[in-house]
Amino acid sequence: MTKNYFLLLLFIIPFSAVQAQEEAPVSVAKNQFKINLLFPGFVYEHGFSEKNTLYSEVALGIGYSYNDYYGESNTYIAPLITEQFRHYYNLQKRANKGKRTERNSGNYLALNATYYFKPLTGNSEHFNYVPSTAVAVLWGLQRTYKGRFNLEFSVGPGVQFDKYETQFIPAGNFTLGWVIGK
Repeated sequence: MTKNYFLLLLFIIPFSAVQAQEEAPVSVAKNQFKINLLFPGFVYEHGFSEKNTLYSEVALGIGYSYNDYYGESNTYIAPLITEQFRHYYNLQKRANKGKRTERNSGNYLALNATYYFKPLTGNSEHFNYVPSTAVAVLWGLQRTYKGRFNLEFSVGPGVQFDKYETQFIPAGNFTLGWVIGK
């Protein structure tokens, strides 16, 4: 009789462990490193709660300016640093539908701050770039697929300012890259 209880116990324990794993809340990755290819850069995203992360990026960005006085436009490449506070709001909903949530695959709202350094390139003799800062509120999505291929898109309103002027801007980002590490 004791043997039957022992076998019953061995049979029940694995099912209760599986059920406990299914009920565990979906959460962002604790540490995630990425390499972006479209606009070369490195990203570190640190999860500090179930749905919130701090996103840090060092990259090269493309910029555009227009000079009214000379009637010239300028396209340039500049190094930048970005910090974002992200709140992933639909992870549980994605998990319930059987969609991927691994490696922070979800939609988010973010507070964004970016500092643009002096450009490495520029094509105008009348172009005098001043380093600037942009602050924005973004809606975005991030998807990481099975091969760790990563796609990210974000858009929202922002304000850009430097020592001469402040202006409202459309802010956005689109990246393609890979998640590295575990």
